[in-house]
Amino acid sequence: MRNGVLIALTAAALVTAGAVAAPADARPVSAAHSGTAHAARSSARSAAPSVTASEAYLVDVTTGTIQFAKRETRRVPVASLTKVMTAYVVRRRARLDDVVTITKADVKHALAGGASAAGLRAGERLTVRDLLYALMLPSGADAAHALAERYGPGTAKFVAQMNDTAKRLGLRDTRYANPDGLPSKGYSTARDQATLAVAALGDPVIATVARSPKRAVTKSRLHRAHVWRNTNDLLKDGAVGLKTGYTRQAGYCLSFAVTRDDRTYVGVLLGERSERARYTTARRLLDWIDEEGLALP
Repeated sequence: MRNGVLIALTAAALVTAGAVAAPADARPVSAAHSGTAHAARSSARSAAPSVTASEAYLVDVTTGTIQFAKRETRRVPVASLTKVMTAYVVRRRARLDDVVTITKADVKHALAGGASAAGLRAGERLTVRDLLYALMLPSGADAAHALAERYGPGTAKFVAQMNDTAKRLGLRDTRYANPDGLPSKGYSTARDQATLAVAALGDPVIATVARSPKRAVTKSRLHRAHVWRNTNDLLKDGAVGLKTGYTRQAGYCLSFAVTRDDRTYVGVLLGERSERARYTTARRLLDWIDEEGLALP
């Protein structure tokens, strides 16, 4: 990954930036101690772009500078962005070559909840590596359930691990209720999800999965063939991840990371009004960053 090392090294910077209280209104925000160059940039920058997402957060993790904030600390459902934490916990509990057997309960869980699925079938046996792709690319709730059941063991214990991990990462306004983001009493914030994104992309396996447009799994005696395509359309714009999400309760959500002029930016959009709008908003923010960069002396 082009910027994987950079993201890993700057995770602490984002946590620090996240601790800065920013106003709820939509406007660009600079960290208080970013130096004269950043202060000059803040004073010279153009008006913030229109952001229709209910909550939004964009941070330059290279410098720890908050670029944009809109209700970034409001607790709201985050839909399938939840699966980023699921992947993060699995990476700390499982070996990539572990083999997990898919059960009828895994398949029924996704079908009963009307969730997105990876097309898994009961009796298939897949490696954890493959299931991470099934989890992250097509956003498979069946894969999430299978992983949680195996590595909790059981979903309740797995969710407890998710919440323990959230505390360790400093996600003070996050509570998980399931491993897939289906409607529940779980919640998070745009700022917390940005912090999680940095931590997750610091893991080289998750980083590789998140930036992959497609994953093809060849048929074997253990499982049928699968082709999983990434739901993140922002990859076409050079993004290196991370995750999409949608429920009627949460709206359209997006967590993303990009590199511009040797700087890494992480953004989160929550409660967007449509699938198209979340990408339009993200691209508008990225274009704004590019324009601001050209305006620097």
